[in-house]
Amino acid sequence: LAAAAPIAAQKTTPAITAALADASRPADQREKDTARKPGELLAFAGIKPGQKVADFVMGGGYWTRILSPLVGARGKVYAYQPAEFIKFRAAYADEQKAAVAGLANTVALSDSLSGFSFPEKLDAIVTVQNYHDMFLAPFPKGTGESVTRKLYNSLRPGGVLLVIDHVANADPENKAPNTLHRIDPEVARREIEKAGFRFAGKTDLLRNSTDPHTASVFDASIRGKTDQFVFKFVKPSAK
Repeated sequence: LAAAAPIAAQKTTPAITAALADASRPADQREKDTARKPGELLAFAGIKPGQKVADFVMGGGYWTRILSPLVGARGKVYAYQPAEFIKFRAAYADEQKAAVAGLANTVALSDSLSGFSFPEKLDAIVTVQNYHDMFLAPFPKGTGESVTRKLYNSLRPGGVLLVIDHVANADPENKAPNTLHRIDPEVARREIEKAGFRFAGKTDLLRNSTDPHTASVFDASIRGKTDQFVFKFVKPSAK
């Protein structure tokens, strides 16, 4: 894999700092900032005011609530929660509704993984701790490949895909998502590049060398402390 991006390139911008300080963010989410390092990660992704972005599989809305003030009134955030996830856990719909409440530049979407689309081409897509979910056995075979291609097609040329996920040990057959809710970084990169993306670098901000990668991410021994990779991909500009 390519060398990690220089730390100097990850300094937070004033716009990111202001977004993190936004008073509408719940206190319990702000408390997670030290561990999750959203400022440095969004700087690494290069997300700026005025951009059109998606929080893909938004979970509890942690990233949605940061992206909204960051892109500002001239920007747009699409907060996507898959219909399949809501069917599995109804609270995801409630969390989505709560996350977008009062955010004038944010649109909630909840189509299926096979049917989702965005109403305009995006500058960036952020997907955090859930790319591995695209390869879960309950989903039809080929879901990971088709979703990745849809993400590629959703971006404008030059658009960025930021992928953060839990590290699995070498797993060329990609079985770890179903057993540990992790993914081998090499497998993730392989699948994403196969869709046409160009690998644009990584940062080790969320790496944790004490994680043996052998426990489920929901195991009490490692939950909230997993080793995570951060990859940046770009949709090549048309020649």
